[in-house]
Amino acid sequence: MYEAAENRYDTMEYKRSGRSGIMLPRVSLGLWQNFGLEKTLEEQKAILFKAFDMGITHFDLANNYGAPARGKAEENFGAILASDLGKYRDELFISTKAGFDFWPGPYGNWGSRKYLMASLDSSLKRMGLDCVDVFYHHRPDPETPLEETMGALSDIVRQGKALYVGISNYQAEEAGKAIAILKANKTPCLLHQPRYNMFERWVEDGLLELLDREGVGCICYSPLAQGALTGRYLEGIPEGSRASREGTTVGSRYLSEENMTKVRALNQLAQERGQSLAQMALAWVLRRPEVTSVLIGASSPAQLEDNVTALKHLDFTQEELQSIDRILKG
Repeated sequence: MYEAAENRYDTMEYKRSGRSGIMLPRVSLGLWQNFGLEKTLEEQKAILFKAFDMGITHFDLANNYGAPARGKAEENFGAILASDLGKYRDELFISTKAGFDFWPGPYGNWGSRKYLMASLDSSLKRMGLDCVDVFYHHRPDPETPLEETMGALSDIVRQGKALYVGISNYQAEEAGKAIAILKANKTPCLLHQPRYNMFERWVEDGLLELLDREGVGCICYSPLAQGALTGRYLEGIPEGSRASREGTTVGSRYLSEENMTKVRALNQLAQERGQSLAQMALAWVLRRPEVTSVLIGASSPAQLEDNVTALKHLDFTQEELQSIDRILKG
């Protein structure tokens, strides 16, 4: 039976999410990859236990995580809660989402009230929970009125099935509208979860400023560009890596030769800073004062520990930031 480390809160840094009462670890664990069919339950336990022992209290899921066995990540996480982590439930901050295709027919996708409420009910059953700490709408719906989607999120809080709500993948203008509706509904938006890394900087074009102004936290996913901003692909695509698996988007999104030239230059700069490339890439995202936390994935406890070491060196000189910008501009 797992017993958490007594010193688990001694070294992790925590930051307030916007103008809420919630403090999140600067590094949170996402269960997008490696928590479906890729690893045994014992391997998954090792990663989760190591995370909690290091003070990572926030675990982020979605209804479709575990693909191609959609829902499997929540199911596995629920099993680990039941066997080991459940006794620490009050110390955990658990999130899930809905918004992408999940079941066939017209009610298993996007942002209708029916889909969101049915999806969360299914997620709670898979995880064996009465409520989650935050429930996100996973992506904007171009057809469903925003009032319906945000109204469903607000009612989910009133029903006690989520303590807080958030949005993910919303551009600045639509995020502003969603945040305003939730505020009017007296269920303020706790978090926005965008994709943000050195290659994808759209959040800098108004979204971060909006979140800061509205007092909404920001938790960034894919800060390592799905592994591209690590040393893993410097010499090509190794067998067994995420990019080598059929159906993944890492190669097409990030691993062009132009990008890899930039990655090698960034790796050299990271070495000069006394960091791994992954640690520098995480620090670069966390340097923004608007960012509450970064969501990382992990395929092993050792990888998790290496990434968390980024917190020891978050500062950049102006010259280093200018060098990074020059590299990224090619």
